This record gives sequence, C-alpha cells and structure tokens, in this order.
Amino acid sequence: MTEFPDFSLAGKVALVTASGRGLGRAIAIALAHAGADIALGLRDRESAGDVAEIITAMGRRAAPLQMNMTSLPEIRQAIADAHAAFGRLDILVNNAGIAPGAPASSVTEENFDATLQVNLKGTFFASQTAANIMSAQGNGRIINIGSQAGLVALPGESIYCMTKAAIAHLTKCLAVEWGVLGITVNCVAPTFIETPGTEPALSDPVFRADVIERIAALHRIGQPVDVTGAVVFLASDAASFVTGTTIPVDGGWTAR
Repeated sequence: MTEFPDFSLAGKVALVTASGRGLGRAIAIALAHAGADIALGLRDRESAGDVAEIITAMGRRAAPLQMNMTSLPEIRQAIADAHAAFGRLDILVNNAGIAPGAPASSVTEENFDATLQVNLKGTFFASQTAANIMSAQGNGRIINIGSQAGLVALPGESIYCMTKAAIAHLTKCLAVEWGVLGITVNCVAPTFIETPGTEPALSDPVFRADVIERIAALHRIGQPVDVTGAVVFLASDAASFVTGTTIPVDGGWTAR
C-alpha cells in the first residue's frame, strides 16, 4: 500500500457508453485527462463529434465503437472490440440512459419497455460482458451513472425513477458478487446537470427556479465537472476500497 491516494489513470483503458454528447462526452474527456485511453460507445459510430479529436489531442488513444444499448450483440461486440483495440479493459462507465417522461397513468408499454431495455438490460449486460474481461485481468472498475431519481420521486418520471433505483441496488449486488474477482462496482447519482439533454426543461424559468430551490445546500444547477470528478475518483486506485455504494452528486437535494 502507498502512503498517498493515487488519482492517476495512466495506462488504464476506459469504455464510456453514450459518450458522444452530454455527460458521457464530459466523462470520456475527464477520464482521458486523468490519463486513460478511451473506447467511445456510441449508438451511431459516426456520432462521436469532436470527442475523439479532443482525446487524441491530449496524447491519449480514442476508439469510436458502434454500441447501440438496445442491441445485446452490439454491446458484446463493442466491448470485445475495445479489448482488442487496447489489449485490456480497466474501466466501464455505464452512462447510457433514456427518460421518456409521462404521468404514470399514461405511460405506454412501448416507453416502459424501451426505458428498461436501455437503462437496466443494457447496463446489466454491458457490466456482465466487461466483468468477464476484468476478471481475467484480476481487477476492474464498473461505474454506473444513476440519478437522484433513484433516491427521490420525480413526478412524471415513474419509470425512469424505477430504473435508477434498480441500478443503485444492482450496483450493490454486482459489487458483492464480483469483489472476489478484484472488480469494484459503484454508482454516481447526479441531480439536474447543465447538458443538452436537460436544456429544454431547465430553460423554463419556473422549473429552473424550483430545481435550484430543491438543491437545498448549494442552490445552483450542477455542471458536468461536478459529476466527472466523482467518476474519476471511483475509476482510480484512490477508490480501491470503495464498492457497492451510490454517491449522490446532487448539491444537497436528497439531504433534506
């Protein structure tokens, strides 16, 4: 054991799902900044935008991969391709998720099934596939991007809330089962963060004011860097004794 915590990811390889925009993009770039090479899991391989260029400009390697989270063959193939491209896989960030909001009384079967398919089925099988590689290495980090919606109720988001609560518990189950393999599994649960995905809701002054009021301790909207710091920590050796936990990154929303 070393005397000081090591936050460097030099020599590590990370795969981030849904990494072409929003939080996924920010997470991929932050992990590269910390030293990791990045496999970019993308619903459409051509949708990487400038992420790969930013990562390579940092002196890291980037590999855009086709990885539609509704397709189990694509999930498995993308993880195999990441392993083949880099020779190892140290970190998986399960960032992909959808939230087709609707009052519980009018949720359609189509939206119900689609939300579970991406948020739960995709997360589980990406984790399973990555864990098979990580177990052969004797170590690995799996980080699920959950939500404060898994801890508190958000009106009009019952199915999304349900899946995020399930991810928090799945995190515990996988951490207990895979700890003996040297794999840690943790969850980061953000509040509303300024991203393209939240822009439509947060552009409503009334809604934005309500969110800021509910973020009881800090009274501001979260920024991507608020989330990426927690992810980099959990991916690093500094968090080697942290597993099975959910870290709320919510400015104090769930504290009251």
